[in-house]
Amino acid sequence: MSASRLRVVMATPLDQQLCDHIVALEPRIDLVWEPSLLPTRRFATDYRGDPAFARTPAEQQQYEALIDSADVLYGIPDLNPAALQRTVLANPRLRWVQTMAAGGGGQVKEAGLSLADLNRVMFTTSAGVHGRPLAEFALFGLLAGAKMLPELLAQQRDHLWPERLQMRHLADQTILVLGTGGIGREVICLLGAFGCHVIATSRHATTVAGADEVVHPDNLAAALGRVDGIVVTLPGTDATAGLIGEGVFSALKPGGTLVNVGRGTVVDEPALITALQNGQLGYAALDVVAHEPLAAQSALWDLPNVLISPHSAALAANEPRLIAELFAANAANLLDGHPLFNRVDTVEFY
Repeated sequence: MSASRLRVVMATPLDQQLCDHIVALEPRIDLVWEPSLLPTRRFATDYRGDPAFARTPAEQQQYEALIDSADVLYGIPDLNPAALQRTVLANPRLRWVQTMAAGGGGQVKEAGLSLADLNRVMFTTSAGVHGRPLAEFALFGLLAGAKMLPELLAQQRDHLWPERLQMRHLADQTILVLGTGGIGREVICLLGAFGCHVIATSRHATTVAGADEVVHPDNLAAALGRVDGIVVTLPGTDATAGLIGEGVFSALKPGGTLVNVGRGTVVDEPALITALQNGQLGYAALDVVAHEPLAAQSALWDLPNVLISPHSAALAANEPRLIAELFAANAANLLDGHPLFNRVDTVEFY
């Protein structure tokens, strides 16, 4: 490989216009894109493509030969951890893989790569691209809880006009934001516009822009009694698994709201269901769950005080362009010897 150029192979469906946009932003990229070997996208943010797509054995061999010739992969091959492992093992020149997901670290972990391979190949995520859409969903969930959306829907369904109801106001509420990455910071920004008192959690920072307080996760218990709502933006790691459980729910003010736009594994779902059923938690807006898709028998489907979004809150028409631009900026960093944005932590995989 020439030190002044990068051979980038598209491993995920992308429009020609965006391929051209990447090269226009970083002309030192030699972009290899063979659309006949990739599934057709069904919508703008469809990186898996048409599930009916299949390659012939000859086409699969051609596809693997292409990705095995890459210095850099744009996307995980077929969004398949086993295919990623095969590619890393087969291609000693591979230097970097750009994942499409903000939580791409989980996909890298599933590939089961050796420490030597994790040290040899860099992985980056699209973190930051989805911040605003997810922050908007978080506000939507908090407002739905405060404005008694389940009760209003039930009354409308039953054609009832009861006595006027006193709703809660976000301006009077204390909201706990778990995680101060790109999503958490966007949430804090929007909460500020509503006049909320914001408590942010951080393992390192002592101040966070827009937050009224910052607490270390180890000291969270002391703050929970003042909290009206929680927004989870944390990644799914061994350290965050089941972090929000019975102890957290029981310490909150009764009737609070939970919004999860991070990873479903952060929330202990049996404890969540119990808190929603006994009224300790008033409302939950969930864009993610522990196991996706959510099992048909899960009680979460039928609880009237739960909103399920099928991991769709982050999707936006401009997302592919923003990821393409992030990738081009990172390609320039790699070529110029600078650190990459959003590099995956291959210890905790976020």
